Amino acid sequence: MNLLTPARRLAAVREVREGEVFSLSLPLDYPGGPGLWETRSAPKLIATHFNDGRCAYPFHMSSYAPRATDVVCDDAVTLCLQYSTQWDALAHCGSEFDANADGVPEAVFYNGYRGGEDIVGPEGEAGPCARALGIENLARAGVQGRGVLVDLHREFGRTPARVGYEALMRLMAAQRVEVGPGDFLCLYTGFADLVLEMKKRPDPRVLHASCAGLDGRDERLQRWIEESGVVALCADNAAVESTAGLAGTGSARQALLPLHELCLFKLGIHLAELWYFRELAAWLAAHDRNRFLLTAPPLDLPGAVGSPVTPLATV
Repeated sequence: MNLLTPARRLAAVREVREGEVFSLSLPLDYPGGPGLWETRSAPKLIATHFNDGRCAYPFHMSSYAPRATDVVCDDAVTLCLQYSTQWDALAHCGSEFDANADGVPEAVFYNGYRGGEDIVGPEGEAGPCARALGIENLARAGVQGRGVLVDLHREFGRTPARVGYEALMRLMAAQRVEVGPGDFLCLYTGFADLVLEMKKRPDPRVLHASCAGLDGRDERLQRWIEESGVVALCADNAAVESTAGLAGTGSARQALLPLHELCLFKLGIHLAELWYFRELAAWLAAHDRNRFLLTAPPLDLPGAVGSPVTPLATV
C-alpha cells in the first residue's frame, strides 16, 4: 500500500467521468448457511438490551420521558469477518519458515512477525489478536485508488480454469488492460453471481468446481505480480487463486494456497475475496473501459486478521 501515493490517487480520481457508482459487495449474509468454509458462519443479528432486561428493538422513549414520541432500535451482530465480501489482513496468512536458521521452522508472518508473539491465538494473553499486521493498518492507509478490471468470465464463463501468466497476459491484451504501480487489480470470474443464484443455500461442491481463478503455482505469474506494483488483488471468487487440488502435488512440503503465501507473507500485497463485479463489468464493457475509482476501506478493528467491506466503484 506504500505505492498508493497522492499522485496515484489523483490519477484514479481522473477516471471518474460519469459520476455513477457501483456497489461491489455481496449482502453480508451471503453465501448463506455454513458457507464455503466450515469454520465461517453467517452473521447473527440480536437486539441489544438495557441492564433491566428490556429490549431496545423497538424501544419507546416515553418510558424515560412521558411526553417523548421517539421510538428507537439498537442491535448487535456476531460476525465472521471473512464470511462474505472481505479484505485479508497481512496477518491472515503466514508460513512455516526457519527464520532462526536452526533447522526448525516456526510460524512467521510478513516482515518477520511471529506466531505466538505478534499474532496470538485465544490461548495467549488478550488473544486472539494480531498485535502486528492487523486490518487496522489497511483501514488507516486510505484504501482509495485506481481499480483495473480484467474480465475472466468473458473468456471462461463458469468453466473451472487455472489462469496463469500466459492466459492473463493474453486476456489483458485482448481487453486492452494496462496495470501500473499503485493499482488494484480486480478479477471478474462470475463466482459471486453463482453464489447469489443459490439464494443462501450454497453447494460447496459446485462452487469449488466453477469459474476461473489465478494459478498460484505459476512462477511467471508470481514474478509478474511482484514486478507489476499492484497494491492488491481483488476477486469475486472465494480465494483469488484457484482452490482446485488444494492438497498439492509431489512429496515436498509446500503452501496449499501459494498465492496467499506470495502476497500476504512475502510481498505485503493485500487480497480481497468474494467481491461482486457483475454490473460494473457489464457497464465497463459497454463503454469500452476497464478503469475506475475504487474506494474500499475495511473496518478499523484493531487486531483483526480480516474485515468485511462494501467497496464502491465510481466511473
